[in-house]
Parts: sequence; structure tokens; C-alpha cells
Amino acid sequence: MIELQHVSKAFNGLTVIDDLSLHIARGEFTVILGSSGSGKSTLLKMMNRLLEHDSGRILFASEEIRSFRPEAIRRRMGYAIQSVGLFPHWSVEKNIATVPTLLKWPSDHIHTRVTELMTLLQLDAELYRKRYPHQLSGGQQQRVGVARALAGKPEVLLMDEPFGALDPVTRAALQLEISRIHKALGTTIVLVTHDIDEALSLATRIVLLEHGRIVQSGTPLQMISSPANDFVTDFFGRNDIGIKLLGLQSVATRLRPGVRAAGEPVLASLSLREALSVFLVRRVERLAVVDGDGHALGAIDIADLLDLRP
Repeated sequence: MIELQHVSKAFNGLTVIDDLSLHIARGEFTVILGSSGSGKSTLLKMMNRLLEHDSGRILFASEEIRSFRPEAIRRRMGYAIQSVGLFPHWSVEKNIATVPTLLKWPSDHIHTRVTELMTLLQLDAELYRKRYPHQLSGGQQQRVGVARALAGKPEVLLMDEPFGALDPVTRAALQLEISRIHKALGTTIVLVTHDIDEALSLATRIVLLEHGRIVQSGTPLQMISSPANDFVTDFFGRNDIGIKLLGLQSVATRLRPGVRAAGEPVLASLSLREALSVFLVRRVERLAVVDGDGHALGAIDIADLLDLRP
């Protein structure tokens, strides 16, 4: 889908991206992670030509991105940023419709698409369609920004620290929405963040950068359980690796089928980290487990959390 071959970028003689090669597959949720100054945002902006690379090749759908007009490639890649960037004097509907309008979609098609996306992002279309950005909360503005980025049915969604300015509750809710959208639409997503927990919860693959180079790339579980070196171990937190591993696996992976337990059940989809919190709050040693429809599946014991097999 997107391939970078030996790409480099420098500003005023300072190398920011250094001979970097990376392949992002169609449908993948790639999270680019790294400390400040590691080159994360620069890497993302080169993918849609907001910044031009100095050397190497960047391919999109097997074609060199410089063979596309910048505006053409940006219509095929949605872009959402932390500051949202909504047009203040345009309604929510008009903001979301920006790219479809540029693409000259029929008005009824645009109206339907706006409604579809507002529903997808849990914004009441009839309530918010005619409102203006200043009439929305920060979380609502961010949802509109994501809807605008998705409106033209892009093949790729690029996101640069999209939730960084939000409060923890709103941030968590939007992370769930993006994960749900990825599963529902199969859109290729590339997200830049410095938030380790965000990366671990969202990514199908993490790319860890340092000084413009890839230190390690892999699934969240691979990054935690098989770090390439001490830098990776320290970056993810040497002292809480076990807790992070619990966050990457679900109750279903430790289920004791057919076993019964008293008390309110937990969902099989709950992470083992969340289950640990339930154990501690309730001060019990066994929890009943159900599926999404409330059907009993079995139970999980607190001792099962000590089995950290991949």
C-alpha cells in the first residue's frame, strides 16, 4: 500500500529521517511511536507530500508519489491532526463534506455520506449537522475532524497525534471509535503518537523510531515480549512489562470453559489488565465470564493471570 525505500530527510543540515525503509500493508493499523524529535511527524507528512523527501523512493499503490499531483494524493489519503483544523465559519456538515465537494459528488450523495459518518462516529446528525465548531466540545470537534478525513472514502487515513489535547475519558472513547472504524471499514491507518498505551491498544503493528531510524517493528505483543535491544525495553517500561502484557491479551485466552463462579460476570473480550482491576476491586479469586450476548462461557481465576504465555 505504502512503501518507503531508503528515504532520508534533513532540515538545515540536520538529518531527521535517515535511510528509512518501511512497508505498510493494505488494511494494516500501523502506529509510529517514538520520543520527541525521533522523526514521527516528518515521516507521516512525507507519505502524502506535505513534506517532500530528499532521497529514496516513496510508493503509494505501487506508484511513486511524485507521479501524483499533491492534491490528488491527499484526496486518496485522509489526514487528521491534533488541532483538528475545522473551518470555523462552516457548519459541521460543510466541514465533513469538504473533500466530496471538491470531488464534485452529487449533493444527495454528499448528504448521505455526512449522515453515515456522523452516525459511525456517534454524533447525532440531526442535532449537530448545522452546528459550528465553536458550539462543539473538544471531543466532538475531533470526531468531526476524523469524519472529514474519512468523507472521501480514502484508501489511507493518516493521523498525527489526533487525541493528544483531549481529556483522558474523551481520549479513551475516541480510541475505541477509531479501533471500531478500522475493524468495520478495513481502512489502512497510520497513526503517530508518543503514547505507549495508545499504541499498544490500537496497533496491528508498531514502528518504533529513534533519531530517524527504525529501532524495531512488530506486533504489540512482539514489541513487549521480544524487544530487539535495551532501548526498546526501556522505552516500553522495563518495570511494568508484565502489566502491559496483561493489557494485550483478553480474558478469553485464559478462560476455564464450563466452570461456574458467583457474582456479576465479565466479558470474554475484557483485557487481562482490566480483569485484574476487577479482581482487586471485588477481592475475589474467580470471575464468571460471558460473551457479548450474555451467554455463560466459564470462569477465570486470578491465578490464571500469572500465566503470561504469548
